[in-house]
Amino acid sequence: MTRLTPRCEPVRGDLPLSSIVSTEWLARRLGDARVCPVDASWYLPSAGRDAAAEYLAGHIPGAVRFDLDVASDPSSPLPHMLPGAEAFGAYVGEIGLGDTDAIVVYDGSGVNLSAARAWWMFRAFGHRRTAVLDGGMVKWRAERRPLDGGAFSLPPA
Repeated sequence: MTRLTPRCEPVRGDLPLSSIVSTEWLARRLGDARVCPVDASWYLPSAGRDAAAEYLAGHIPGAVRFDLDVASDPSSPLPHMLPGAEAFGAYVGEIGLGDTDAIVVYDGSGVNLSAARAWWMFRAFGHRRTAVLDGGMVKWRAERRPLDGGAFSLPPA
């Protein structure tokens, strides 16, 4: 496996991460450099929604945008096929994610369909410190938790 390059401090045992984390868990850790929220929203064309525009309009503070179309294998005739390890590592490094990050993926669908896909992709390439945000952006907004607008970027890892 191509290793992701570290960006944050190593995640130690004092930061447990299961496959699903609550909005409360993430809210308590906003600003923690070891925890990286990732907006993995993606919608079917028939949904009439624009994931990139929704991210810019409001996302969890500190969240980077994970574009499922960009993270997929461009050489495959089928959509959203898993890319090679080097291509995936290069993409996630470009958006600032590294090996030691605790990655919390979410989406805006209400059912976390694309968040689960992103979670699986990270796990397929050996990144075990990845979780899905329970309830995603729908629950985060319903609880009136903080949002940031505009683009957020991390330095490339």
